[in-house]
This record gives sequence, C-alpha cells and structure tokens, in this order.
Amino acid sequence: MILRALIARGTAALDQGGIPNAARDARLLAAHVCVIDPSRVTLHEMDEVSEAAIARFDDAITQRLNHRPVSRIIGVRQFWGRNFQVTDDVLDPRGDTETLIAEALQTPAKRILDLGTGSGILGITLAAEQVDAVVVLTDISKAALLVAKTNAKRHDVEDRIEFIESDWFDSLHGKFDLIISNPPYIGKNELEGLEPDVIDYDPIIALTPGEDGLAPYRIIARQAQNYLQENGRVIVEIGHLQGKDVKNLFLQAGFSGVQILQDLESKDRVIVAKHSV
Repeated sequence: MILRALIARGTAALDQGGIPNAARDARLLAAHVCVIDPSRVTLHEMDEVSEAAIARFDDAITQRLNHRPVSRIIGVRQFWGRNFQVTDDVLDPRGDTETLIAEALQTPAKRILDLGTGSGILGITLAAEQVDAVVVLTDISKAALLVAKTNAKRHDVEDRIEFIESDWFDSLHGKFDLIISNPPYIGKNELEGLEPDVIDYDPIIALTPGEDGLAPYRIIARQAQNYLQENGRVIVEIGHLQGKDVKNLFLQAGFSGVQILQDLESKDRVIVAKHSV
C-alpha cells in the first residue's frame, strides 16, 4: 500500500468515528510511523509502506478512535516552534498557553521560576528564547520532573536550569524577576464536561485542585511576593471564566498593575501582576 492510500484509509476511519480534524491526525500519525517529517509527507505519498508500518499505523488509528490525543500517541507536542516530549505523567500542553510566553518575552527576565512545570514547556521555552536567563523548574511530581529534564536536554538548556521537587513554594529559596505558572485550575464541578481527550488522558493532578479551582492562585498570590525582586512579575494561565476572581486575589494580596490578557480566541487566558515594594 502506498502512503497516500494509507492516509486516506486512516482519515476515513477517523471521520466515521467522529474524530475532528481527521485528515490532519491521519497525516501526522502516518508521518510518525513512517519516520517522515510531517512537512514532507506530500513528497512521499507514492512511497510503498511496509507491513510493519501499516500495523503501527492501524494501532495508532485505534488509539485515536479511543480519543487518545495525537501528541500522546507520538509522544511529542509542538509548542512555540519546538517539539517537547509528553508522557502520561504530564499535562498535554495547549496552544492557548503560548499567550503566557508572548507576554513573558515582552520584558526579559534573568532569573525565572516556573511553578508546577509539568513537561517544562514554559520555563524551557523562556530559557531557549533568552540565552542569559537562569530558570528554576518545580513540580510536586518526580515523574514530571524527569520529563522536564529530558526536554531541557533536547533543547540544550539544561545547564541553565535547576529542577526542584516542591509543593509550590515549600522547597524554594531566593528571589526571581519572573514567576510563571500554568497551575491546575479546573473546578471539581467542571470535570464531567471535559472532552474525553482531556479527562481520560491528562493526569488528574494537572487538571484540577478540586473545589472551585482557585486554590493554586490563592497560594501564588499569597506567597509570590516573598520570592520576587522589586518590580518582579507573576504571569499565570487561568481558565477563561476565572479572570475576575484571580485578578481580585492578586489585587487583595497587594500586587499592582494586575491585568487580564486574552488568547487568540479572545478568551481570558492570562493574569499579569507586578510586585511593588
């Protein structure tokens, strides 16, 4: 079977199974099993595909029909133009999170703290974009930190990154120019409404802190100023309905210049706050 026919077969199966973006997903999965750069699939459409690769492709299509995300099937998620390893131990990064990176790069920081780093996409991206930045990545999960270490090595920034197992600020010391976080923020009563791609595959600890979903923001707002340099900033991702509540938490904690930023879909996505002594 040639590659073009294989992709067409996979697309039809995904379409029939109600999977959105079926053609895109089939193409990515075919590129993965055939070890081809996705951008070069068209050049290989007439190539014969081995029986072993066809079997791997069929298995990948079955996984996708069970709502396993493509990034988890192939083990890679692209973020800010770079590929990051993702495993079952970390949140699958979303494109909306790039809103945080765009804001962080507006004011370069030399010492950065990434709280609850997961796969490390935030801190590692900022380290890669700012060659003089030193970054501390923290997570309560040892398994997540191992993934972050792998990603730091992949992007050749591990010599400027410190990895700390910590429950938020518990094991930290020193001060930072920037604190960033994409914490778990989904409320307990919202879990049932999540897509199977999310609720069935993302670690529950990375999705929700329980109750109203605001507990991590209360901790960060209450403690972050102890770890910020004068005029240092906090930038956190939020749920699109949490803007007002999270903004008030930072205002009540004494932060200045608190802003709500929107993502490309014009949804509230990021809070920015400044520490003024």
